[in-house]
Amino acid sequence: MIRMTVLGILCWVHAAAAGTHSLHFFGVATSEGAGFPEYVTVDIVDDVHISYYDSTMEKPSLRTNWMNKTKGREFREKLTWYILYSQETLKWSLRNTVEHFNHTGVHIYQRTGGCELHDDGTRRSYSSHTYDGKDFISFDVETMTWIAAVPQAVFYKHQREADKAWQQISFNFYRQECFQLLEWYLQYEMETLQRKVRPAVTLIQRKARESAGTDVICHVTGFYPREVEVNWIRDGEALLEEGVWSGEVLPNEDRTYQLRKILTVSPEDQKKHSYSCQVDHASLDEKMDVKWVPEAALTMGFVAAGVLAALGLIIAVIIGALIWKKRASGARSPDYTPAQTKERSDASSNSSNSTNGDRCDSIAEKLMTQTE
Repeated sequence: MIRMTVLGILCWVHAAAAGTHSLHFFGVATSEGAGFPEYVTVDIVDDVHISYYDSTMEKPSLRTNWMNKTKGREFREKLTWYILYSQETLKWSLRNTVEHFNHTGVHIYQRTGGCELHDDGTRRSYSSHTYDGKDFISFDVETMTWIAAVPQAVFYKHQREADKAWQQISFNFYRQECFQLLEWYLQYEMETLQRKVRPAVTLIQRKARESAGTDVICHVTGFYPREVEVNWIRDGEALLEEGVWSGEVLPNEDRTYQLRKILTVSPEDQKKHSYSCQVDHASLDEKMDVKWVPEAALTMGFVAAGVLAALGLIIAVIIGALIWKKRASGARSPDYTPAQTKERSDASSNSSNSTNGDRCDSIAEKLMTQTE
């Protein structure tokens, strides 16, 4: 449960609405013995993963080149300070909650927070916490109060509100510094955020698992921005929904995205209709249509014949190698003479070897002939 929760957060990507830019933070603290770093955090601007840090690292890893230059130094220092500060607060939150409930074993404490800038000038910021995967408490930035999601979180609310210095740090960050970080990032990375990358589309077919039909996978990958529309079309007109399974839009390592849509086609429909995968994306001047051409299935007889022919060839090669080795070993120097003792035994052995050699030659020739 813990591992899946953490991995889910690391793979989560925020889909910002048009005209909205956002900076989001995700942190997870885990008890000792979980087999995972005690603290993990990732930060995302719009759809771009900008930083990663866990408690096994000396410092956070930030994924933008301009942060290494003078103009990005203040951004780096401020974001790094907040990441390390959040590590201490989240580990304290987990330890304090576990002790309060007198829990044992492995537990997790998660925090999500961030800020959004909308095109109409409005702003929004938030911070919410969960304990063992369930809503626990959240921070109201406007009133500087903590709101307990469950009665068990009231003790935490009182502890946090009693620490005025801690309250002020949280208030300042979510009211000012989060937006400042976001604005800096947008200023220096607008070219990256506004780029458009054309998708690549591949169709892959396989036998359906639960029917006699065929699954056709439309794999769309390498596109940016994240928003994309992928549909299966029948006979160039009908948009299909029944028999279609859609995956989630997932991030690639190069900051592009991928999506799969799978269509299941019965043998009867495959003969009567044509199908194509249609993709609509901001990088395209017009919708892309990729037609599915069913692959010809190999018959079992053809496959079996191919396997037998391959086996025959392998056996022939092995036997041929043995014959060559035998003949090569028999080509001794002229002054070689067999031992004079045990003449009958040697004569019998030589006779047997000669017979076996002739037999091998005969088998090899037959196999070669059959294979050819």
